[in-house]
Amino acid sequence: MQRLAATLSFFTRLPLWKFVKIDPRHYERVVELWPVAGWLTGGLSALTLWLASMAFSAPVAALLALAARTLFTGALHEDGLADFADGMGGGSSRERILAIMKDSHIGSYGVITLALYYMLAASAIASMPAVIACAAVFAADVWSKYCAGMIINAMPYARKREEAKNQTIYTRIRPATLMAGFVLSAWPLALLPWPLVLASLASAAAASLLIVYIRHKIGGYTGDCCGAVFIISELCFLLAASALYRTLG
Repeated sequence: MQRLAATLSFFTRLPLWKFVKIDPRHYERVVELWPVAGWLTGGLSALTLWLASMAFSAPVAALLALAARTLFTGALHEDGLADFADGMGGGSSRERILAIMKDSHIGSYGVITLALYYMLAASAIASMPAVIACAAVFAADVWSKYCAGMIINAMPYARKREEAKNQTIYTRIRPATLMAGFVLSAWPLALLPWPLVLASLASAAAASLLIVYIRHKIGGYTGDCCGAVFIISELCFLLAASALYRTLG
């Protein structure tokens, strides 16, 4: 119960810590249950999209769905994406990249990356019928969180514990938990028409390539890297789903 409360309070704005006494050590294992948080955040996005599509055009409904999740998570992952873009775009060395990512100020790379993300994600969602788009939004959130979580098993944390933003270094995910997480994360894909299930491959490929890139650039991950891998993987899922719908129907 404490692990679930830690996960949901970490990845969303739900103040569960007010009602459940959470041992700090549980925050080291929140990535294991990241897809569980995806069921909540993805479900909220899908529900918002469905309700908004009844009153607004597809692009507006898509933006409202993205906005709802951003508010619900406190822009946690989007902040990571912006810091990641600033660091990788403006840093010429490992030390400089890490320093830029830790800086709370947003730079031009971060602004441009966030703008492109919202425009591309909203356009991809709006290009599909509401029912299919809702399923895609839900599945993309859950599945991409699972794919992004692989980063903590692929490399060590890039900083010392005392240098971490939240003073937490995530515990590696155990094999049994990985298998359980796969089942939990893959099930939402069954909601999609069969050709669109292939979009999961785009998400997995994006996460894998980003993990290799991050290892090459800084030799380890940070919280910002986790958020960036999730957001980019999710975007690749949505873009692939949109392309598959248009070409294969």
